Amino acid sequence: MRLPGRLKSTTVGDLLGTLHREQATGTLELVETSGRAHRVHLSRGMVTAVDLDRASASLAEMLRREDAVDEETLRRSLLRALASQKLHGAVLVEEFHVSPAVVELALRRQLQNRLAALENLQDAQILFRVAVRPPRGALFEQPLGAVEFLHGRRRARDREPWSSSARPEPYVAIAREDAARAHARRVLGLSGMEDEATIKRAFRKLARELHPDTHPGATDEERRDLAARFSEVNAAYQSLVA
Repeated sequence: MRLPGRLKSTTVGDLLGTLHREQATGTLELVETSGRAHRVHLSRGMVTAVDLDRASASLAEMLRREDAVDEETLRRSLLRALASQKLHGAVLVEEFHVSPAVVELALRRQLQNRLAALENLQDAQILFRVAVRPPRGALFEQPLGAVEFLHGRRRARDREPWSSSARPEPYVAIAREDAARAHARRVLGLSGMEDEATIKRAFRKLARELHPDTHPGATDEERRDLAARFSEVNAAYQSLVA
């Protein structure tokens, strides 16, 4: 597997696509000229964690944005996590009885936001390392699926000018977008032009039903199927509300 040396000659989407096709396990490292190093951790081509060398939204902030956990629970659980040196998500689930599906969805949204932030980099040195330890809390059991971390990512080909013969008509692009949104609505069990609140309720209901932790008796194959469907539902939701 060969990757370009500089980000200016490619895109984050192309890098992730290559690593996914190669089923790579290791860490993609993007080092800016300032020395800031950002890392995307992968397991068999799937994203398990993203580290940014800059401020980014915490789990508490993601849950707050989604209005998924009340403010008092967030405050108390953060204090408890700091005192016990446990992961905030683990404290929320184990001690404050927040649904694992709610916490995991927020973590997945956090990873997607961090990947989106990497797309704003103008240039960086590209490295791939196999011996970098992933951070605590990496999503090894249910990493981001390909549709979650590749859908909507810019590709190098998107920067190339269209030839006069290949330029798509505006209505074709609109039709493709409408078809994608219609598919996303079908995945969430929606049929019309529901508002964002209705979309969010449908998404959370399906996420709770499909989260593998709500099926303790499931076989390994059934858990893999649930995880794949969970990933598809999350991607559909992102495409409708992002």
